[in-house]
Amino acid sequence: MPNVFTPPFHTQLAVACGGSAIDSSPTFMLHLLFGSLMNSRVLNSSNVCAAVLLLSVMVRPLMAETRTWDGKHPTGNIEVTCVYFVPHDRRPLVDWQDRVRYYTRRLEQFHTREFGKQSTLKSIVHPEPVTSLRSTSELRKGDADAIYFRTLGEVDERLKFAQEKSEAFPILLVFSDINWRPLDDFFRLHWGEGKLQFEGNYNGGQHFPGAASGGARAAYLSDRGKGWGLVSGDGWRVPYRGSDCVIYHEGCGHTVGLPHPEPGNGSVMSQGQYRGWLSESWLDKEQKVRLGWEPEEVVESNLQTRLFSEFRALPQPLVPKPNEVVELKLDWPEQAEVKSVRTRFQTSLEGPWIEVASPTGNRPESVRLGSFDRATPVSYRIDAELASGETVELWGYFQVRVEPNKLPQPLALSPDLIPASGGEVDEEIEALPEREVDLLAMTNPNTCWKTGEWTREDTVLLSPKAFGARIEIPYALPEEYRLMAVVEPLDVPNGLLLGQRMGEHRFVTLFNYRPGAKGLSALENVNGLNVGNSTTLAGDVFQQGKISQVIIEVRNGQVRVRVDGRLIINWRGDAESLSLSDYWKTPNERAMFMGAYDCRYRIHRMVLQPLKGEGRELEVSKP
Repeated sequence: MPNVFTPPFHTQLAVACGGSAIDSSPTFMLHLLFGSLMNSRVLNSSNVCAAVLLLSVMVRPLMAETRTWDGKHPTGNIEVTCVYFVPHDRRPLVDWQDRVRYYTRRLEQFHTREFGKQSTLKSIVHPEPVTSLRSTSELRKGDADAIYFRTLGEVDERLKFAQEKSEAFPILLVFSDINWRPLDDFFRLHWGEGKLQFEGNYNGGQHFPGAASGGARAAYLSDRGKGWGLVSGDGWRVPYRGSDCVIYHEGCGHTVGLPHPEPGNGSVMSQGQYRGWLSESWLDKEQKVRLGWEPEEVVESNLQTRLFSEFRALPQPLVPKPNEVVELKLDWPEQAEVKSVRTRFQTSLEGPWIEVASPTGNRPESVRLGSFDRATPVSYRIDAELASGETVELWGYFQVRVEPNKLPQPLALSPDLIPASGGEVDEEIEALPEREVDLLAMTNPNTCWKTGEWTREDTVLLSPKAFGARIEIPYALPEEYRLMAVVEPLDVPNGLLLGQRMGEHRFVTLFNYRPGAKGLSALENVNGLNVGNSTTLAGDVFQQGKISQVIIEVRNGQVRVRVDGRLIINWRGDAESLSLSDYWKTPNERAMFMGAYDCRYRIHRMVLQPLKGEGRELEVSKP
């Protein structure tokens, strides 16, 4: 058979028009198509069908292409790589794949329902757990941001994630086996005030995700063209009602730049996780349109979509007592004829799944779990199939309690509840800050006083590669505070400075100044001495192209500095000992500032938590 060359569609039309160049715009092509059709002497079903087929080929490229929130990257195809991450001193869950794959199926179904064919989400589950090179305690050093960057950085590097160009927008979604702070997420208990205390979101007898010890985080890395999401143990290991919302919120929402909508509502990017399962939530139309989605003609949902959206299985009663019969009340969409229902439960995170008898009838209203002889948490899972072939899967959780406010107690302590040597728990959970001040939002290179060409890319601040570059931040610091910044050196790391105050005295924290082979970090000045004084640490704290988190806590008479969770400076002394050299001064003596020395830095985040007293925004200094 001879080789036959079939030219592209537009080329075929040019050939059909005598080979001359023609206008191939969609408008012209439609006129050409239907003009030719209407002028035809023979108007029959064949050429009408051909016209419709040809029209579908031409119109398809006109469909909207969804993109990331900033419009930089297409998201018509999204590929989510899901990884189970385990510290080297922990044992992986036996059924971790069942749990992760349940959530990935939920993500895909929700995304399809919300975007249709305009954006397709595909999940790939890494076949083996990624066992960390660090222990649980090493991973937990620092705050929740520190464990996030430490975890995602390690997984990204070991998988060499998204280093090859792909047609799909890549998202790395890590399911961590641990939380930021010790927490038994099955019993929802942690140590506090010398006793086991409840920690979690509990409302109206139902359990929803959310714990201060958790630490779920996400970032859209615009410059790298990918997203990073972390779901801590509290967000997925135990299937609370709304856990799947957390996973989409972090893993598929923030990772493409979606913010929280204002005002808040029940959508998945707002408070959906505190109201129900992912199938009961939605994405705001305004947010989808901003991503490039175009509203489509409303058509009746197919039965599979309605089954996903409407099926529910809630325990009755919501808070059963020991020896009280528990049923799961089942909600089905109209016209659903049920073929089979399989129900299982477990009373220990590492225990077996126990199967119960299937209900009878083609539309069962409930399934009986039985009774429990003691107070205990219970996870359950249901798999159902309709006579017409549609399927649904739903997991949930409740607690059997002797009294509504009396917590079930574990028979054996989980690793997170076992006190460290000496009878003490590793660390007390820190109180969450009442508020944060977004310093990066008020640092506008177009209006703030600066030296050097500072620029902004969306929400990221970029410093120049210059000597002594600095930019003033129009904010007066409170008496005591915690400053947090997420930074990324784009060149071989050299000096990064954060200008601060203690009392009436300005000073800087200097990171990775490199006068020789090694970087130096220090407070400047201490007793009139700059780098080389008693606070100096020798050794690189940054790496080129690697994101790091710095935390500076200033208290009366003390400055503590951490980089990626590691304490590098712990200075105590009088505020009068601190001073600022003339080289780094800025016009407003009360203002903060940032400086860079012979290195470009991306500043991804910079927030301040007041610890004592109040700070205030200042007028911008004139250039």
